[in-house]
Amino acid sequence: AAAKRRRAAAAAGGRPRKRPKGEPGAPAPAAGAAPGAGGAAPEEYRIPAPVSQGKWKNKERVLIFSSRGINFRTRHLMQDLRTLMPHSKADTKMDRKDKLFVINEVCEMKNCNKCIFFEAKKKQDLYMWLSNAPQGPSAKFLVQNSEFKSFGLFVFFSVHFCLNTKMFLIIVVHTLAELKMTGNCLRGSRPLLSFDPTFDKEPHYALLKELFIQIFSTPQYHPKSQPFVDHVFTFTITDKRIWFRNYQIIEEDASLVEIGPRFVLNLIKIFQGSFGGPTLYENPYYQSPNMHRRLIRLSVAAKFREKQQVKEAQKMKKKETKMLVKDDFTETVFETPAEEKPVEIQLVKPEPKATVKDKRKPRKTQRKKQKKLFRNQA
Repeated sequence: AAAKRRRAAAAAGGRPRKRPKGEPGAPAPAAGAAPGAGGAAPEEYRIPAPVSQGKWKNKERVLIFSSRGINFRTRHLMQDLRTLMPHSKADTKMDRKDKLFVINEVCEMKNCNKCIFFEAKKKQDLYMWLSNAPQGPSAKFLVQNSEFKSFGLFVFFSVHFCLNTKMFLIIVVHTLAELKMTGNCLRGSRPLLSFDPTFDKEPHYALLKELFIQIFSTPQYHPKSQPFVDHVFTFTITDKRIWFRNYQIIEEDASLVEIGPRFVLNLIKIFQGSFGGPTLYENPYYQSPNMHRRLIRLSVAAKFREKQQVKEAQKMKKKETKMLVKDDFTETVFETPAEEKPVEIQLVKPEPKATVKDKRKPRKTQRKKQKKLFRNQA
């Protein structure tokens, strides 16, 4: 059968090449014309594709994962960052016993050149690593204040941090209506990055700015990204810390509405290599969580010792001997001595007093006896 088809095609002068579907020069049959009818048909009206046919050249991939021992709030933050960054990849949790240099090999296996690693310690302290694998540089931050929005559950988890007293308060669960973060952006859209002017004044902040740009900006023409810009990532420096916020751009009046997540990064060190190497910058204002908790315990102990010292001083004051005050001679000026009576000694025993008998008593007893007798007779 195949040989017959080849001979028939050779006899007909070659089979006509099929025109691909949707080719610009392909004639379209008229609406009312029959399929087999001849004649020129009008061209089909086609809508151009909304996405530009550009090539994905900047192939930045970010690996976002964590170590074992993280809590639910860190897990929500990690999932939110993966949702906001379409050029991110995930991996299983890393064992805490492994060295951090292993992350470079994980990035190489996952074909990623940037990494965001969450490191948990003591089940209460959270550290964030931003690294350019495998050459470097890398930066280590302490996540002090976090408030996340879960895209599926619409629940906010926040840890309020008071900057004046520098003490952690109670973890509170806020709903979407309580925080009034009603913004909603398109999933996979490209964000705008807004930086504080302080990033251009200090050299270590300028390095962090370039690191943030390469990690958080979505590459152009990424296959999983959308060709729209509808939210802004802001990085603000206040109180020697970097504050991250995410805002939606409203088309009507170009106003901003906060979406979340939100967190505060306290810079610890900047290393030349990826997850190690020579130290390029060390924050002199950084205070470790262990030292912070130790100072809180020392302040509480100092207050307790002060109370104990006050109690002991009061006890010692009570035990002290009282000073004797000399008699004041003016107190007896108006006292007049009473007349002294002569002392009489009685030698004779006094006579006993005469007892007067009650004459009504025998009558009362007689009446009682009569009443009792009457009762028995009845």
